[in-house]
Amino acid sequence: MKLYISRFILGLFLLSVQFIHAQNLSKSQFKVKGNCEMCRERIEDAAKTAGASEARYSVEKQTLTLETKSGISTDVILKKIAESGHDNEKFQATDEAYHNLPECCHYERNTSAFTAAIQNPKKDNEFYVKGNCGSCKARIEKAAKEAGAGSAEWDAEKQSVTLNFDPSKTSADKILKKIAEAGHDNEKYRSEDSTYKNLPACCLYDRDIPLGEANPKVHFEEGEKNGHSDHADGGLYNEKKIEEVKLSASKAPTSLSKKEAGMVFNIDKKELLKAACCNLSESFETNATVDVSFSNAVTGTKQLKMLGLDQKYTSLTRELLPEIRGLASAYGLNFIPGRWIESIQLTKGGSTVTNGYESITGQINTELLKLADHPETTLNLFTDFNGRTEANFTHVTPIDERWTQTFLLHGNGTFGNTDINDDGFLDRPKGTQLNAAYLLNYNDLEQSGFGTHFGINFVKDERTSGQTSFDKRLDQSEQAAYGVGINISRFQVWNKTGYVFKGKPFQSLGWMNQYVYHQQDSFFGLRSYSGKQHTYYSNLIFESIIGNTNHKYKAGASFMYDGYDEIYLESQFKRNEIVPGIFAEYTLTGLKYTLVAGVRTDFHNLAGTQLTPRLNFKYDLSPKTILRLSAGRGFRTASIFAENQQYFASNRSLQILPSGGEIYGLKPEIAWNYGASLQQEFKIFGKKSTLVADFFRTDFQDQVLVDLDHSAQQLSFYNLDGRSFANSFQTQWDFTPFNNFDVRLAYKYYDVQADYRDGRREVPFMAKHRGFLNLAYFTNKNKKGGFWSFDTTLNWIGKQRLPDTSGNPQEFRMPIHSGAYAVLNAQISKNFNKKIRAYLGGENLTSYTQKNAIIDFKNPFGNYFDGGMVYAPIMKANFYVGLDVTF
Repeated sequence: MKLYISRFILGLFLLSVQFIHAQNLSKSQFKVKGNCEMCRERIEDAAKTAGASEARYSVEKQTLTLETKSGISTDVILKKIAESGHDNEKFQATDEAYHNLPECCHYERNTSAFTAAIQNPKKDNEFYVKGNCGSCKARIEKAAKEAGAGSAEWDAEKQSVTLNFDPSKTSADKILKKIAEAGHDNEKYRSEDSTYKNLPACCLYDRDIPLGEANPKVHFEEGEKNGHSDHADGGLYNEKKIEEVKLSASKAPTSLSKKEAGMVFNIDKKELLKAACCNLSESFETNATVDVSFSNAVTGTKQLKMLGLDQKYTSLTRELLPEIRGLASAYGLNFIPGRWIESIQLTKGGSTVTNGYESITGQINTELLKLADHPETTLNLFTDFNGRTEANFTHVTPIDERWTQTFLLHGNGTFGNTDINDDGFLDRPKGTQLNAAYLLNYNDLEQSGFGTHFGINFVKDERTSGQTSFDKRLDQSEQAAYGVGINISRFQVWNKTGYVFKGKPFQSLGWMNQYVYHQQDSFFGLRSYSGKQHTYYSNLIFESIIGNTNHKYKAGASFMYDGYDEIYLESQFKRNEIVPGIFAEYTLTGLKYTLVAGVRTDFHNLAGTQLTPRLNFKYDLSPKTILRLSAGRGFRTASIFAENQQYFASNRSLQILPSGGEIYGLKPEIAWNYGASLQQEFKIFGKKSTLVADFFRTDFQDQVLVDLDHSAQQLSFYNLDGRSFANSFQTQWDFTPFNNFDVRLAYKYYDVQADYRDGRREVPFMAKHRGFLNLAYFTNKNKKGGFWSFDTTLNWIGKQRLPDTSGNPQEFRMPIHSGAYAVLNAQISKNFNKKIRAYLGGENLTSYTQKNAIIDFKNPFGNYFDGGMVYAPIMKANFYVGLDVTF
């Protein structure tokens, strides 16, 4: 009996020792960089060697959980881990220790979250807590104080709370448990699912992001009391009476990405609200990189130019799918309403090979509205003083946690005869457009790894132009008045599907597919043009790493089918372009540099096998100084009729001079583009300022030249025999002189020349010198979220070489060069609250117009009539009003 009692007492003694030992252990969690199971073993061994009682490392979450006895410093442990080669939130490994790791252990070092953690290490009284917004901040701090904290400060950027408390009255465990009960996951406790789901929609943070990582959903709104901000929609600031204030933070409406190897400008819908922006062609009014040419005098078309070259050399995509190309070249910009646009990514110079071979001067990608945490419906109404009206309806709503759908509707009409210059011709076409789209999105990338996006779009566009007396109900042959009629029907359906491999967030597979049908029936006086285009596009992309995320690669295959059937006058031109292709791209990331090198091979049935290499390199000379270099090749097949419809409103005869090619008898266009840029950030007036200077050169081979000079009565197409180049230099300065006032100042120089059949000449309608100024001012928001905004943009365009018209009679000749001129646009808008916005604006407030925009307008069926010689505005000042309502 005594033996049993002795054993029982001994057992109690051992248990009590273990219990006391456990009570003396403290648990903590830290961010540590690693890549694989070898990393996990190395990190845990280093931690235990330095005195940790227990160490558990999660490769997926990049976190190390430590259990230590009192008196054991976690700093000593983390320093030992850094010495073994692993960066963590308090210490960074030496370059030598890092490079001595096995290849598979070379984790990515330059992520912003770890850099911030090392520069601003977590304090002993600081704990990771997840949240999204000002409401989260108030809830977290309130819960902490209810649990006994003397003070609590939650930091959205660091996703952490700093606690001050009396250990004799409460503990960090009790406080963090109370915070979890309020709905916020933290480093010691996870909130109940039911509690989390009952949070307001704006507070539903991403639970899968590792603790301490940057939260992309962070958003703040300006306060109801004692609030002020550094920007119209609010700036992040400190406020002592924090429980009475909601904070506000936002990104710049237009920003040049510091992470991308290439020059990538991100333009969000806030930038688009600074101008009328009825469609994509008007979305760059406040952007200095893209030049918008003025409407053709008869057809009303606008074209974009980049790096001194026409938009046909820029890849124009929607949802990263080919969009404005082929028969849509002339009018496609009008088919993407401005109110449908969520954001635009503008790449200057060579873009990635994964998106195709047609990009020469860059890429402009448009993303449509499709993401929402809660249902949102908007209505936009617009009208100008010259007879144009439009309405936009958008509805984005989550179906459940994974499914979201979007309805997009657009309608516009231009009514009445606008002939401000009294030449008997409409200054812009009359007509209507109906445009509808439906988008369906499924996103379960965080759980199953699967996501998909489906879209369908239909456009019906009809426009009539020409002389004001033209009657569209009568055939052109039945009346003396000159008329233009353009009817376009367009249908497209697309799908993008992606899969992220389980446990491998760096490895994914994506597949994009799209079908487009485009039909145009048109006439220009007695000249007719019609065309049909069927396009099927498919792109399969696999992405992964080699060893670690410093070495990433993409590889895949694409397929493009274009079926064209065009009729110009009595001649029919049919062709089928079939282009399978393969590609690969490698990204190398170092501490201060990023290199992206790619190559693709396309097997074009009419243009032959084409090799397209591209390279982009970024080097951070300092944290605020970035150097970029790029070089790349691209090729394209010219759709000469569709791309030059602005010249159909004339009596020039059309001539194609074949060179043995398979497309209109012409060879494909090939071009090399080279670029260099320097981005410098600094402060002026205590505010952030950015200066960017870049130079790009494009050299062509077999370029399809559009010759307007050989004869004033002829339009000739032929392949280049010689040299053709475009030099582009731009410098841009963005700065904020004082709160809420942004300034963008730019200068551009273009030198664009080509060897035409009768000698080298400057390409017409291209000003060598351009100036740009944009001013934007916002007032602070009031208690209801209302504020005023004022925007103005001044474009100065230097003289341009005009086509040679010396063969015409004296009265029908144009000067050799145009004069320089300036165009001023401005807009005032008033946000009454978060739901209602009204705006008033004016375009071409300088009222500068081109004289004699139409040559021989009195005799439109004569030999000298020409409506394609437009280099400046043809309409005087035009004013507009609009209303935005959100439900």
